[in-house]
Amino acid sequence: MSLASIFPFLSWFRLISKESLKADFLAGLTGAVIVLPQGVAFATIAGLPPEYGLYTAMVTPIVAALFGSSFHLVSGPTTAISIVVFSAISHHAEPGTAEFLSLTLTLTFLAGVYQLAFGLARLGALVNFVSHTVVIGFTAGAAILIATSQMQHITGIPVPKGESFLHIWVDLFQGSASLNLYLLVIGMATLLTAIASKKLFPKLPNLLIGMVVGSVIAVVFKNFTPDIKLVGEIPAHLPPFSIPEFSLATIKMLAPEAFAVALLGLIEAVSISRAVATKSYQRINANQEFIGQGMSNIFGSFFSSYAGSGSFTRSGVNYASGAKTPLSAIFAALFLMVIVLLIAPLTAYLPIAAMGGVILLVAYKLIDFHHIRQTLSFSKTESTILLTTFFATLFLELEFAIYLGVLLSLVLFLAKTSTPGIPTLSIDDQSENNHRKFIDINKKPIKQCPQLKIIRIDMSIYFGSINHIQKRITKITDNERIYNILIVASGINFIDLAGAEALVAENNRLKSKNGGLYFVDLKPSVYEFAAKSFFIKQIGNNHFFDSKAQAIHRIYARLDRSICLTCNALIFNECK
Repeated sequence: MSLASIFPFLSWFRLISKESLKADFLAGLTGAVIVLPQGVAFATIAGLPPEYGLYTAMVTPIVAALFGSSFHLVSGPTTAISIVVFSAISHHAEPGTAEFLSLTLTLTFLAGVYQLAFGLARLGALVNFVSHTVVIGFTAGAAILIATSQMQHITGIPVPKGESFLHIWVDLFQGSASLNLYLLVIGMATLLTAIASKKLFPKLPNLLIGMVVGSVIAVVFKNFTPDIKLVGEIPAHLPPFSIPEFSLATIKMLAPEAFAVALLGLIEAVSISRAVATKSYQRINANQEFIGQGMSNIFGSFFSSYAGSGSFTRSGVNYASGAKTPLSAIFAALFLMVIVLLIAPLTAYLPIAAMGGVILLVAYKLIDFHHIRQTLSFSKTESTILLTTFFATLFLELEFAIYLGVLLSLVLFLAKTSTPGIPTLSIDDQSENNHRKFIDINKKPIKQCPQLKIIRIDMSIYFGSINHIQKRITKITDNERIYNILIVASGINFIDLAGAEALVAENNRLKSKNGGLYFVDLKPSVYEFAAKSFFIKQIGNNHFFDSKAQAIHRIYARLDRSICLTCNALIFNECK
């Protein structure tokens, strides 16, 4: 094991130059300004004091940058993770209490342990089997839940704590008479200012501008209504040391929720890093990314940080700002520390209604309308995953919604691979240049041999697909009375033990009818497994061929000559 595999930052340290330092410095400064309002908003969504979002944005990016694989991924607090944290911990403790905070740190630690374990076990490839549609559906549902949770702060209509999605809207409708227009104006002014400044001045921190405008309006309105509540002053210091609660009862209680947080965090981080890597042409090591995310959450839980993951907004801005190495994420965290030390007291003037307006905009940006439209238009399978995850997020427990989306994604993937295409082939002797070749009979009406069926299996033979393959072979023997079957195996990437055993059983059944199962064009890796597992020995070495011509020549010698005499197909050279 090389030193760089243990300390991956050693591999990009050598890329640092005067030019890259300048680029990373400027990208880090931009990232720090962007994450300032986001960190406060995300902590609010998670039910935590605002400073904990900033602590998370200071600690997790540094560790994830040092031990991850992406050059542009910026980790920290995210909207989706924040709402899952709130949903998970609010079942066990009152938001805002010391117990809530303690359990959040424990949840963060456990999620990090899961992620680190997955990375060390080299399970990064598992993310490939989870449809990105799960994340799109979940984040769209989470966006609506987030927006719903902020309506009471913007309207001033009281809503009991712990209400479900539907009940909150019922309460808002029934309490519409107590709408506070001053709060509504503050929230909407913040929202519209942020939108307008983004369009007019795209390079400026639009969320920060919106929050400043909302705060100024709140100062004007405070003489007209006593209901304007403020976020409060954020402590002007660096992340303090903290200790998660490690009692066995707490770990047992939070382990299932921590698994959901870990899973969502890994899917987010790897998806985002790969999306950015398609532009930067970088190869992402999913296992290393798992390790980086796990270590950042474990380390963060001891420095007052809650669960984080990769941020699409900050990662995209980081790349667009010209970042060259992960040093940009470290610079962003360091700059944020300086900013917090200087301007933290100003948050005492930030109204909760203005924060609600900012969170509404954050929630809106979470919804990927382009991919949702594309999915609903072109794929029924992906649409099922999307809608199931979306509605489960709205009406069920958030952790269960993640599990359900991932499970459905895997089930549909297995269903697809369990029914491989098995076209029937025959020889086309009237092709251009008289070049005889096997073609799918559905593409051209050509003659077939009445004693030898030639099929091609276009996917791997494993426990999930073998039933479908056996049904196809049985259909050939029962309906067409053909007992010699040649399988063109060029599309088979692997055969597992269950598949091998089933094929041996089919060959024995065909043998009892004076036929057999034959194979041609097996890939070297598949042939090697077949030899080691005694699959070739059990079926017979004379049932495996290197070329189609050799296969036809050998099998033809075993056919019933009495049937050949009356055959009009005559498709093989041997027939003539």
